[in-house]
Amino acid sequence: MSVLIFVELDNGSVKKTSLEAVAYGAEVAKMTGTTATVLALGKADISSLEQAGAFGASKVLHASDDKLTHENSLAYADVLAQAVKQEDSKIIILAKSGLGDAVAARASAKLKAGIVSGVTELPVINGGFTVKRSIFTGKAFSNVEIKSDIKILVVKKNAIEAIESSEKATVETFSPVLRDQDFQASVGTIEKASSELSLTEADIIVSGGRGMKGPENWQPLLDLAKALGAATGCSKPVSDLDWRPHHEHIGQTGIKVAPNLYIACGISGAIQHLAGVNGSKYIVVINKDPEAPFFKAADYGIVGDVFDILPKLTKAVEDLK
Repeated sequence: MSVLIFVELDNGSVKKTSLEAVAYGAEVAKMTGTTATVLALGKADISSLEQAGAFGASKVLHASDDKLTHENSLAYADVLAQAVKQEDSKIIILAKSGLGDAVAARASAKLKAGIVSGVTELPVINGGFTVKRSIFTGKAFSNVEIKSDIKILVVKKNAIEAIESSEKATVETFSPVLRDQDFQASVGTIEKASSELSLTEADIIVSGGRGMKGPENWQPLLDLAKALGAATGCSKPVSDLDWRPHHEHIGQTGIKVAPNLYIACGISGAIQHLAGVNGSKYIVVINKDPEAPFFKAADYGIVGDVFDILPKLTKAVEDLK
């Protein structure tokens, strides 16, 4: 019996959010007196899979069939269900994402499992099994008790601090039965955003709003992002005005992010934008309006002109290097 953690791959490597899920699953395994096993689907670098051991997993089941290279929630859920039965797993962990939610929902139906998405903390298992989850786009929390024999937890980023060790996991070949009906739709082409860092995977994000005054003024923000090794984002009005690419739009109707550090430059802090960033560990707001709503959600605030402050921050970062 083991806690089973489904991980997502990107160009053969395990995504950072999935490694956090591995760390979470390993802690749950300690709490329940079991071990943590990882399930990886598609082509992968073996050394990347072994890295799961550094976050607490003892074993990785790797299904490398070419059919599993492209994300397919139908096939992935079926393979996950087969792995659950093989490992006799009662607790399944996934990182919250579009794919994670889709796979978890389908696997829940197949396994008759209770499912909770948006989990923010480790479960409480004394006298039951209760988890805390984020609701109403992060504006509130609820405690949910799962009474089913099999339990599926979809975990938000920053739910646990992932501490890396030097351990390596054992990688084993997993050969599931693949059903033809799960592959009736196929992936034709894949177009990826041109930015170097994925917003959902980035540890630091520097984001701009209408306070940047126009696309021609974005360079100071880009300079800070480069100095920090950060991804860049923007508010909805900025993407609507085509100042920045639409894949950088962060918010309730855009991408929801949860970096360790989110720096908002010239963003007022409308509730729709806050809904997309409230999972961030630390939020820094730079705005010349001291009454900007974003300051109420910020851990640190700087009142001033972004065009004066950004170059000074960039220089301070470069000096520290």
